[in-house]
Amino acid sequence: MKPKGRIVGIDYGTKRIGLAMTDPLQLFASPVGTFEPGGLHHELRRIMQGDTVDLAVVGSPVCDDGSGNAMTAVVDRFVEELRAAFPDLRVERVDESHSSREASRILAASGKSRKVRREKGRLDSAAACVLLTRFLEENRG
Repeated sequence: MKPKGRIVGIDYGTKRIGLAMTDPLQLFASPVGTFEPGGLHHELRRIMQGDTVDLAVVGSPVCDDGSGNAMTAVVDRFVEELRAAFPDLRVERVDESHSSREASRILAASGKSRKVRREKGRLDSAAACVLLTRFLEENRG
């Protein structure tokens, strides 16, 4: 099977950004880390120097009724900045509804101590994994 490029998942926040990435065959997602907004572009450039990245999926906040919220416009601006900084990278938005809640449950089930689970950023990178895993599951074929 010919390897594909990787996909990165981004859980954008104004204080921290969670980042996850697929394996080369796009079968599963793994956390990369958590970055301050100013450090994400540097990290993406570093990743793209070593790996082919086909796509970035960015979690987009959507209310239960399908409408946006105050954070939606912030994420929209981030997506436009990402597209401008990486013009060859395809960027898609994905619904991030309840991804942090699901990530919190996964971390709790992992057996990690409460102190470890509450470390800054652990939840953000886990949420990026959740939204990237959802994307992979929805686009298998």
